[in-house]
Amino acid sequence: MSGDGQRTDTGSSSAVRRWTRRVLVVAVVLVLIGGLGVGLSLTAPSAARAVGLPTWLVGGAAADPPDPATPRLQLAAAGADAPVPTQDGLATALDARAAALGDLTGAVVDPATNTTLWQRKPDEGQVPASVTKVLTTSAALLRLDPTMRWTTSVVAGPTPDSVVLVGGGDPTLSSLPAPQQSVYPDAARLDDLVAAVDAARAGQPPVRHVYVDVSRYENGGGNGQAAGWDPVDIAGGNFAPIVPVMLDGGRVDPTAVDGSRVATPASVAARELGVRLTRGGTAPTVTIGNAPPGAPVLGEVRSPPVTELVRTALQNSDNVLAEALGREVARTVGEPTTFEGAARAVTRVLNDARIPTTGVALSDTSGLSVNDRIPAGVLANVLAPAAAPTGPDPRTATLRPLLDGLPVAGGGGTLAERYLPGSASADGRGWVRAKTGTLTAANALAGIVGTEDGRTLVFAFMSNGAAPGTAPPGLDALATSLHECGCR
Repeated sequence: MSGDGQRTDTGSSSAVRRWTRRVLVVAVVLVLIGGLGVGLSLTAPSAARAVGLPTWLVGGAAADPPDPATPRLQLAAAGADAPVPTQDGLATALDARAAALGDLTGAVVDPATNTTLWQRKPDEGQVPASVTKVLTTSAALLRLDPTMRWTTSVVAGPTPDSVVLVGGGDPTLSSLPAPQQSVYPDAARLDDLVAAVDAARAGQPPVRHVYVDVSRYENGGGNGQAAGWDPVDIAGGNFAPIVPVMLDGGRVDPTAVDGSRVATPASVAARELGVRLTRGGTAPTVTIGNAPPGAPVLGEVRSPPVTELVRTALQNSDNVLAEALGREVARTVGEPTTFEGAARAVTRVLNDARIPTTGVALSDTSGLSVNDRIPAGVLANVLAPAAAPTGPDPRTATLRPLLDGLPVAGGGGTLAERYLPGSASADGRGWVRAKTGTLTAANALAGIVGTEDGRTLVFAFMSNGAAPGTAPPGLDALATSLHECGCR
């Protein structure tokens, strides 16, 4: 099991070495991103976190730096005039490896010129698994205000001894006390919401009833599961039923990316709210019900902004967060806040942005459904404007945060345990930045890589039907081969 939302068959000196290796990986990635013309100021903890640096490097919370001393990191351009690989060169580097990966489809694009340099059945729809999140997060960046935050609120209930927890779409609300962090960086905290409600209800009767309003999603999200999802994946850690309010993405352990989830996340959140409001006294009853019209707001807390949510969804391959983003896109374009409505909204937004989605068929916006189909060419066409040099295309600046969310090979997220030293893909460590996708017999990898000549390329590889365990390392080796060769 992994944070990819997958379903599969199947001492001090060392700390310094791990820290040094991490900085080296980050430094390489900074060079790659620098070649795209991305401005990055390492002056805030959020910026440090975005590239995997510890916050003490940039003036975060006070902490003693490790030994050796902090290095100076500097952005360096990869070279706007670097040589472009030839189609013959790429064919030599990729074709033999591709033949061993079952029904492999793919595309390699030079984003600077928007030229396809290599392709293999790029229009054939494949089961995409979690690379679906590339489409969802792109639609979110294109359509939502990047500063948008979800608000979770509590309002007065229908009786003096009741309150209503109103779901505002945020699945990241943390149950942990400060300063502990869940899998969602800088998430809003339930304790802060409780404190606000306590202050607003001073002198009121103790809370005996907690209602939870899930009306933000049509039909409360139905049963919260899309066609093609397996209910065993709730306990397996891949998802919680999709509702507009939950704690820690429905996780039992807020710090475990792949930990078991709860089957009734909205009710669990309401129950925990009630327990904290009563300070461990008699637990209030919990009922699903809408807030009374015009009910006074007793307290509210807000999620991190869209750009941070997008990054987390991609880094951890978080299915619940991706589904929440899809529904927010649906709300903004007038589609129903259902699985079907969110899927239509994502493709609609991409089409409106001149990113054709021919061949795309989605049952969800996370990629957990085995019914999803996406052509590799569509993935490449989404990533290309994000990776293009800064220019007149407004999509480039809007989609640039997409690249920041892609895991670094061997460095973090769902690629942390891939591209390991000694493997066939080791040379791609730190140079490949990509979104993974893994379901039984379905694997994908899509992202960016710098060639040895300093050219930035976009790639999308998808393999359906390869022998279990062979596809992920094979896809990693394909991406590494793009880095290793000038391919001219």
